[in-house]
Amino acid sequence: MTSLGTPARGAATGTGDRSRPRAALPALCATQIVSWGVLYYAFPVLNPQITHATGRPAGATTAAFSLALVVSALAGIRVGRILDQRGPRAVMTIGSVLGVISLMIVAAAPSLAVFTAGWMLAGLAMAATFYQPAFAALTRWWAPDHVRALTVVTLVGGLASTVFAPLTAALADHLSWRHTYLVLAGILAAVTIPAHALALRAPWPDTPTAPVHAAAGAAEVGRSRPFLLLAAAFALSGFAMYAVVVALVPLLLERGYTTSQAAWALGIGGAGQTLGRTLYATLAHRTTATARITILIALGALTTAAFAVAPGPYGLLIAVSVVAGMVRGNLTLLQATAITDRWGTTHYGRLSGLLAAPAHTAAALAPFAGAALALPLGGYGPLFFLLAALSAAAALIAPWTAAGAVRR
Repeated sequence: MTSLGTPARGAATGTGDRSRPRAALPALCATQIVSWGVLYYAFPVLNPQITHATGRPAGATTAAFSLALVVSALAGIRVGRILDQRGPRAVMTIGSVLGVISLMIVAAAPSLAVFTAGWMLAGLAMAATFYQPAFAALTRWWAPDHVRALTVVTLVGGLASTVFAPLTAALADHLSWRHTYLVLAGILAAVTIPAHALALRAPWPDTPTAPVHAAAGAAEVGRSRPFLLLAAAFALSGFAMYAVVVALVPLLLERGYTTSQAAWALGIGGAGQTLGRTLYATLAHRTTATARITILIALGALTTAAFAVAPGPYGLLIAVSVVAGMVRGNLTLLQATAITDRWGTTHYGRLSGLLAAPAHTAAALAPFAGAALALPLGGYGPLFFLLAALSAAAALIAPWTAAGAVRR
């Protein structure tokens, strides 16, 4: 039996290779839904009840959650190195266990300090169970068909909010927020721990031979100008994108739409996200890596500007939200494939962790920064203009990330 800590080594896998674990793809689809649903999407549903029941300020509880996202971003760098060397089984299984323990701490927390400590532990669990380790596993096991596998996982993972937001709300109607989190922790344990421990047991392929453009070591690539500019482009774009998601409802309320209309405009973007991901493989086949990042980030800037300049009609705002969602969906896959497009799969885990850290940190800070900037800027309309400008700056940086890029 293969040890959790020392997976067997094997040949690099390709299409039809027997060392590719057949159960891994469906297992990762299931665990991404549950991990994102329980560790991420349950919080915004439960936070009003948490603040009401405990008397803790909403800003303080939200800050604890955001701190978890920052911890996740920073821990992802180390997680990436471990993934390259040892594979995903131990990382993701231990991450699931940490997730369960963290939610038990959050649920039992007698003070804000303990509550925050629980979320910091949850940040480590996020780093070990969310998209980054799943992407690393699929990129190595499914090469050269990894784009298709990545698309499947992100399509299914996109249903996490659809499943767990209403489920969490239903539980909260009958239970306290503490007991709701305990139930969710039980679901996380029942689904993700055995799935990661049992479905990811296949031999971890040897590090593939690096092509010419990937001959440099991970440290050298991580310090290179194209890599640093790529990280900057994703950070700027990610900050703008997540600030838009959080600020869209306040923007529409400011313009006189009802809460229900604003919520539908935001929610319909999720459908656009799923639709966009189904188109990524075609886009990847027909464009270069540089063209993809430039086009998608520029489209993100355009949709953000459209929200800023178009007060209505409501149907137009719905259409813009769908397009914005399509862009967000493609950007997730763009980041998942950015390393292999430019430097191959040799150091995928480590480089993807380095690349994701600033973007995830920016995403964690975006909700607070957006709300803080809206007041001095004079409202959410000017804020959206600023966010569009940040995305435009990221699009201008994108062409300079092309060194060593290969056409897919």
